[in-house]
Order: sequence, then structure tokens, then C-alpha cells
Amino acid sequence: MKASWDIFCSVVDNYGDIGVTWRLARQLVAEHHCAVRLWVDDLRAFERICPQIDIRQACQQQDGVEVRHWPAQWQPETAADVVIAAFACQLPHVYMEAMADRQQPPLWLNLDYLSAEDWVGGCHGLPSVKFRGVQKYFFFPGFQPQTGGLLREGGLLAQRRAFQADGQARAAFLQALGVMPAAGVRLMSLFAYENAGLGGWLDALACDLHPTHLLVPEGRILGDVQRWLGVDSLAVGNLQVRQSLTVQVLPFIRQEDYDRLLWCCDFNAVRGEDSFVRAQWAGRPMLWHIYRQDEDIHLDKLEAFLALYTRALSPPARAAVQALWRSWNTEAQMAEAWGELLLHWPEVTAHAEQWCLEQGSQVDLAAALVQFYLNWI
Repeated sequence: MKASWDIFCSVVDNYGDIGVTWRLARQLVAEHHCAVRLWVDDLRAFERICPQIDIRQACQQQDGVEVRHWPAQWQPETAADVVIAAFACQLPHVYMEAMADRQQPPLWLNLDYLSAEDWVGGCHGLPSVKFRGVQKYFFFPGFQPQTGGLLREGGLLAQRRAFQADGQARAAFLQALGVMPAAGVRLMSLFAYENAGLGGWLDALACDLHPTHLLVPEGRILGDVQRWLGVDSLAVGNLQVRQSLTVQVLPFIRQEDYDRLLWCCDFNAVRGEDSFVRAQWAGRPMLWHIYRQDEDIHLDKLEAFLALYTRALSPPARAAVQALWRSWNTEAQMAEAWGELLLHWPEVTAHAEQWCLEQGSQVDLAAALVQFYLNWI
């Protein structure tokens, strides 16, 4: 009899929380034959990345996952064999009581936020609090072998490489989105939070001798793009040209299509956690806009990842990547840092693929969770 899993997701950061848990739930079903219920408190946010979701349904099946609306007034439910509280969300008290009432207590995991900080490896898998004898454990995704790894579906990297090698498939995908880049153009994507430093970067792209086609999916950065362009509004499909820079607005697309968009681009600016990991699997140069936290503690996480990500680069290329990421995440001037990165473009491009392969050689998050459960029972 296959194990039952309950994954709880409280949507806080628009799409990152649900993006991670939805990928995880599908992979547990498809690759590990688990019975998964995904509890989500905001089905409207879920609908943006999974359009087939019916926001009126409290219970529905999607890709083998039982998707359940997490109601404000919880009704009694039987607790699963494995219970995942994603990103430290607070489980309903009634459900916790059901966990404690089971003859065999469940494995209770807090699936935490992704970080490259040194302390993560030491805390991964450690016990946390107890509730009526039910023990909770920390489970940390990460980049080092002593962590829980990253979300990566089986065959993903081979699928990505085949797509990138198929010019016709790439062109057809872009054309379906209304994107027809000119030959030789640098194709880039921009998915970010609001950022006062954007204008300087767009100025640099516009003045560059090498033309850039910038794809901007609907999102929070769109207002800053609109202000720089000096237009009253930006709608999906809008295409604006300023010197060497073409800006095109894309619709918010399904997760699978966003993966392909990242695979198509020569450079990807991404935000949060889910898009951050998917950009790494694209094997292309990237820029991460980390979610801002009080007292700038997010910058510690940024520096920890930068130290790990850039360690194999030459000193000049390492300095260029670090300067660009720091400028972007402190809303500083981007032009000089971007110009310096372009001087090291071949090395930075080769490094992005090598980093992807290095991370891809480690256990993926879903497999690590399943193994943790098997070791626990």
C-alpha cells in the first residue's frame, strides 16, 4: 500500500510557495507513486500557474494530485502518513490533533526555504518541536550534498538540452507566444519584484551595440518597465523599441511553458525561489532578485549563494557576476556592472551549464524526501 502524503501550502509570496509545492506534489505522484493531497488556501494564485484549476471546487484531481482547498474553518480529516508544512506554515489545530490520534504517528516535516548558508547542512533533518508526541523535523532544500537537494524532475536536463538543440522547436514555442526575435539578437527574460535600479540597466541595454529583445512576463516589475518606456500602460503583446532594446510583454504562463521560456533565452532575470531554481536548470547566465526581508537579512542569503555559485569562475568573471547581483539587489546603478559582465560573457555562459550539471548530479528534493521517510519508518 503506497504512503499517503499531505502537503500544506499557505500562499504568501504570490506564486513561489504554490509553485514549489505544486511541482513537488506532481513529482511525488509521477515518480514515487505516492498518494498526495495538496492543501492550498488561495486557489486563485494557484490558477495562474495551473489554468485548469477550478477555483470553485473544494476538491479536485489534477495530474494525479488531489488538490484541496484549505478552508478558514477546518473540517476533520484523517491525517496522512507524511505531513509537510511548506515554508513553516501553521497547520490547523484540528488536523494536528488528528495526527496525534493516529495509531502510528505520521512523519511531520517542515519544508523550509532554500538557502546556501553554511548552517543549513547542520540543521537539515534535525528534530524540531513536538505536538502530543508527534515529532516535527526540519527539511532544508539546498545546494550541498548534506542538504535535501533541489526540485528536479527525472529527465528534466535531457529534455532541456534536446529542446535547446532543436531550433525549430524553440522558434515554434516562441512564435506561439507572439515572439519573433531578429537573427543574432540577445534574448533575455525579466521576472522580478519592483526595482528602482531597473532604469539604469534598461538604459545600458538600449545603448548597447548588440541588440537585445527583452521578454517581460506579467508581474510586479511591469510598472517600472512602463515608467522607463514613458507609456501610459503596458498590456500583454505590447512591443516597444528604444534604440537597441526591444521590450515585449508576455502573459503569465504555465510552469512548463515558463521552463521553456527560460531555456530559450540567453540570459534570465528571475525572482523568489521557484523561478530561481528553474533558471539554474536552464543552464544559462542568470540574475536573481531575492525576496527582501527585514533588516536586510536576505543579503546574507544572497552572499552565501554567490560565494558558492561563483567559486569556479576566474577572479575577474567572479567579480563581474557578484557586482551585478549586488547592484540589482540593492537597487544600485546597473550599467557599469552589466558592461563588466559582458566582457566575460563566454566564461559566464559556460559556467552556467557546468553549474547546472554539478547540481544535477546530486539527489533531487522529492527523492530525498521519500528516502527520509523510508529511513524513518
